[in-house]
Amino acid sequence: MTEHRHERHPEIVKRLKRAEGHLKSVIAMIESGRPCPDIAQQLHAVEKAIAQAKRTLIQDHLDHCLEETLGALPRDQRQSIDEFKSITKYL
Repeated sequence: MTEHRHERHPEIVKRLKRAEGHLKSVIAMIESGRPCPDIAQQLHAVEKAIAQAKRTLIQDHLDHCLEETLGALPRDQRQSIDEFKSITKYL
């Protein structure tokens, strides 16, 4: 398998490491008997970090792989591609 890297992969790794830190914090909080609202807040942070990492990965993939496959398109043919890329922020 060939190596597959994009410009934003380091940013994605950073986000996932942040999520990993939050998750470890959640485990420690549960084990030490912290209040549920505090735990829920940390779990929310984990979810947000992972969701943002996923969104960044998908957008990065579209920006590079899709563009590479399609090549340069005239402006009138780009509208659908640009709309598709734009709507991925709602994933």
